[in-house]
Amino acid sequence: WYQRRVREAVVSTQSTGSFNFSIWLLSVVPLLIIQLNMSGGLPCLALVKEDVHKMLAASSHLGAANCTFQMENYVFKKRSESCVIDIKKTWEKLLLAARVIASIENPADVCVISSRNFGQRAVLKFASHTSSTAIAGRFTPGTFTNQIQAAFKEPRLLVVTDPRADHQAIMESSYVNIPVIAFCNTDSPTKYVDIAIPCNIKSSDSIGLMWWMLAREVLRMRGSIHRTVEWDVMPDLFFYRDETKEAETEAAAEIAGADSAPAFPAPAVDAFAAPMVPEVAGEPATMMQPASTFPAKEDWTAGGDATGADWAADAGGDWGADTNTDWAA
Repeated sequence: WYQRRVREAVVSTQSTGSFNFSIWLLSVVPLLIIQLNMSGGLPCLALVKEDVHKMLAASSHLGAANCTFQMENYVFKKRSESCVIDIKKTWEKLLLAARVIASIENPADVCVISSRNFGQRAVLKFASHTSSTAIAGRFTPGTFTNQIQAAFKEPRLLVVTDPRADHQAIMESSYVNIPVIAFCNTDSPTKYVDIAIPCNIKSSDSIGLMWWMLAREVLRMRGSIHRTVEWDVMPDLFFYRDETKEAETEAAAEIAGADSAPAFPAPAVDAFAAPMVPEVAGEPATMMQPASTFPAKEDWTAGGDATGADWAADAGGDWGADTNTDWAA
């Protein structure tokens, strides 16, 4: 139908010899519709099968049970337990965010924030690969508005993991006119958010994968890596890791390895080895007194003298008796 209308408009223009507005309308409007997508209809920016498999494996398409009216445009289907997010629109918004980040001349002016544990590792990895500024953990109030404190920053762009958890940073960015890019779920508030990337932000794997894909697209648009070459950084490096569970897993593996270890035979006896000194009960062999080479000493407590006299016997005198001796006489 479209091609037929274009042919009719061209024939009418050739016959009349004047400008026909319908030809311009039919030729320009489809191009404008195509440009509404961030991929622009270019094959190099299209969503590939491998990325779709990664997003499905990380459950990036599963939203919350509730849905706000701002996020209804990104919902493909509603179910009783969750909303299914349109992955195509997620990819388009991801490309838009990557274009905005790549347009910043100084990469350090891009501030990435995550107060949740699930996104702190991903934020630090994103900052290390894209040379941006990361704030992982608690956001100090006044970081963007209070010039007196040491942690004062003046970024040109703000990227947050969760609009609800990072509401303090988003509120302060609205005071100083800083544009905000946020990963939003179907029930996330979008107030003061300029670019919302629809995805599942309740899963640690989904958050890590979204940050990984955003970092990859930023590097591709900057020209750091080529699109035809696979990025050598694995998405697992952006995933959250629970140190407690890892320690328990390692301890269980060590115990299992010790139980399944084979019993080694006893070592063979060396005929030329020095004889072992027997151990005394209660005293290690290394603390035993060596044998003396001197003759044995006489035991003076064994008995009396040679005559057999009893030194304790008294002739009968009473040392305490009074003799009534008059010494003054």
